Amino acid sequence: MAANELGMGIVRRLPEQAAHDKARRERRRGLILPREHGAWGLLLVPLVTGAGIALRPGGHVLPLLLLLAAALALFWLRTPVESWLGTSPMKAQTSAERQLVGAVILALVAGAGLTLGGLLWAGRNRGLWLIGAIAGGAFVAQALIKRAGHRARMLAEIVGTIGLTGSAPAAYYVVTGKLDATAWTLWLANLIFAGNQIHYVQLRIHTAKVEGFRHKLDHGWKFAVGQFVMAALLVVACERGLMPSVALIAFVPILLRGWLYFFKKPEPLRVRQLGWGELSQAVAFCVLLIATFVVSG
Repeated sequence: MAANELGMGIVRRLPEQAAHDKARRERRRGLILPREHGAWGLLLVPLVTGAGIALRPGGHVLPLLLLLAAALALFWLRTPVESWLGTSPMKAQTSAERQLVGAVILALVAGAGLTLGGLLWAGRNRGLWLIGAIAGGAFVAQALIKRAGHRARMLAEIVGTIGLTGSAPAAYYVVTGKLDATAWTLWLANLIFAGNQIHYVQLRIHTAKVEGFRHKLDHGWKFAVGQFVMAALLVVACERGLMPSVALIAFVPILLRGWLYFFKKPEPLRVRQLGWGELSQAVAFCVLLIATFVVSG
């Protein structure tokens, strides 16, 4: 009888133990892995566009690989540092958690240091200092803006995007060795695209239950104005010769997506579906921007 009771107790505890272990693993991942999945795209899409356009006539691949590794390490570093300092909702509390977070921080710092050292060795790629200074200033400004509270959240995200999209001119520069008008234009193009995505996602989230063109426009007039401003900036960039006119094609999908929102019938907000939709927009933008630059020569 006692043996049966013992066996039943073990059987009952097994699912509880499994659930506990799963929760602990998820918590550890949350302490060290970036939780803002969209930010990965904000970093990698500009890097790919800059690299793709720079590599069309040939260029240096090794510095690009070093830049990719450094960018990923530095981006990843933010989450464990915030967990260690206790400035994020997920904080390292136990000694085991602090050891894990500390080990990840040391590994990422070492990786970033080695790759950046390889890029900057013997005075090479000095233009990265300027790009890094601008990006770093953007991240500092983002941290200050966040102190204003929830109302400044979207502004903080867009300011932080200035730093993330700096991967476009950085990739172009390390491949070609040129920090020219094309490099800065790629930064601007990716910033415009990313800013539109951020604004659109926030609009969809906050107007999920709004119906009708007029009501949608009442809530989303700032986004509509942003669409016009974005188109105007792109036209000016093409007229000034900063980017080929055919490159405007890369922005057509997001412009159409933005305008169609005001005319679509109301539907339940599916966050996962919205995320996949914006991912497809990013892939389309990346492919079209590279293709149009290649076609234009």
